[in-house]
Amino acid sequence: MKQLGNRFPIRLSARVNLKNHLRPAGVLLLGLLLAGCTAKHYRRSADKAAYAAIREKTPQVPNMDPDFTIEQTNAVVLTGFPVCAEAPAFLGADGERERGARQLRLEDALALAVDHGRAYQNRKEQLYLSALSLALTRHNFTPLFSAQGSGTFSGQTERAVRYEVDAVTGDLKPVTSDNLVEQQQVSGSGQLSASWLIRDVGRLTTSFTTTFLHFLSGGQRPSSQLNATFVRPLVRDAGYKQQMEALTQAERQLLYDLRDFTRYRRDFSVQVATAYYGVLSDRDRVRNSFLNLQSSRKTAEQTRALAAEGRRTQADLGRLEQQELSAESAWINAIRSYKQSLDNFKLQLGLTIDTNLVLDDAELAALHIQHPEINVEDSIQVALAGRLDYLNSQDQLQDAERRVELTRNLLRPRVDLTSSVTLRSDPNDVSGMAWPQPERYSYSAGLDVDPGLDRTAERNAYRSALIARDRAARSVEQQADEIRLQVRDGWRALDQAKRSYEISEVGVKLAERRVEEQDLLAELGRARAQDQVDAQNDLVSSRNQRTQALVAHTIARLQFWNNLGILYIKDRGQWETHSQ
Repeated sequence: MKQLGNRFPIRLSARVNLKNHLRPAGVLLLGLLLAGCTAKHYRRSADKAAYAAIREKTPQVPNMDPDFTIEQTNAVVLTGFPVCAEAPAFLGADGERERGARQLRLEDALALAVDHGRAYQNRKEQLYLSALSLALTRHNFTPLFSAQGSGTFSGQTERAVRYEVDAVTGDLKPVTSDNLVEQQQVSGSGQLSASWLIRDVGRLTTSFTTTFLHFLSGGQRPSSQLNATFVRPLVRDAGYKQQMEALTQAERQLLYDLRDFTRYRRDFSVQVATAYYGVLSDRDRVRNSFLNLQSSRKTAEQTRALAAEGRRTQADLGRLEQQELSAESAWINAIRSYKQSLDNFKLQLGLTIDTNLVLDDAELAALHIQHPEINVEDSIQVALAGRLDYLNSQDQLQDAERRVELTRNLLRPRVDLTSSVTLRSDPNDVSGMAWPQPERYSYSAGLDVDPGLDRTAERNAYRSALIARDRAARSVEQQADEIRLQVRDGWRALDQAKRSYEISEVGVKLAERRVEEQDLLAELGRARAQDQVDAQNDLVSSRNQRTQALVAHTIARLQFWNNLGILYIKDRGQWETHSQ
């Protein structure tokens, strides 16, 4: 204590009391400091909770990735892939750029897309956030602890008071001095609380509080109390069903999100395969256009020689020279389309545009027609049993029915059982810390009743829940019909692609014979320019159609298995079906 006069004995006593009463506040402050953790710790804690929730529900979702993680490295390493040693002639000047490029097989492309694809990473993070949300909801239904504390030091000046002995009575009497004295005080408080919503029991809340206000020249003693409160709904919201529904729905939502992610994995693999074969198809179109250009140049050169001898007309020569120019233009456009589709594919894989790579032509050469050996009706039954999105719709109908029951329950009157117990400290305790004593207690118990004279909001919620249930039921029916339509359409697409391939095979053979025939007639000087041009163009078109039909059938088959829900994704994006 600071005083303008000589009050040394009082200042010494104040120091002793200050040390004694600051001990509880110091302990509380130390506890708060020790409770603080680093950001790195919290990140690891969040990962542990989210991944635990995902691992817990993964066995309930067939084909879910058992090693799910959102950890990703930005480094793309292509050194392990084969290197192209030759420059393809059919790419012209662009072919030299592919010398030294890394060659990707389909399985390599799938692995890169899974490891580095930006869209794929976004979906993984979306699932992770759903699991993290469930972890928080679960945490809210465990004992929740909180702590807080405060402390202040303040002072003000007052007139000094001293005590003198009355000469008549001999008693001490206060005498106010004109001197001002600085009066200082320390106050503090701390609280520890816990709240626990126990499933089908009720909510239990406890708290421990301690406070003290100490004037350094003497003053109040510290005090504390321990309180416990229990609430249990008996009629409306009995067992806290409304609050427990949040946990139930969060648990089910993560299951839905796991199914959605698993289905996305399948869709993603089909998309990557579609783009991969699309690039190879464009590359094959460049090759066919280049062959057409070579053939057109050869035909034009032969016709020039024959025209110089007077064996072909200038009109025929002009027609064939025009064909040569058209073939060159088509070849240039095919190269541009191929390079553009390759760049787009790089983006899909999560690579930079400057990455020098080329896809493996052997993947296209290895394709062949594999037609499913299952009829349409059986396919529909398989899809209705195995489609994860359809399972979600069915389960969401159950959610809607459960919400109807919950909102119906909220129309009832509210009757809650409430009880509380409080333990207090001894107000005459002169020790450094006043603890609550069992013999100093108070308690109460009773019923909290709300007859529900106004239930307009609850009425509207109940009616809305009924409508939502009916919508969910219609959604299940709608999705079942959409699945039937998808399966039928997929089957038709497969059959069409198969027939297109068979037709294009015949078309290629016919076009090749026509070109051979026109070449023989040209050597004899009997060929017509228009017939030569038509034959060569038809050959290029037939070859392109054959490649497109083969790729279309392959993609249609993958999509068909996916629509049935039986396209299982293996490690790093590769797939297998029941027939493999």
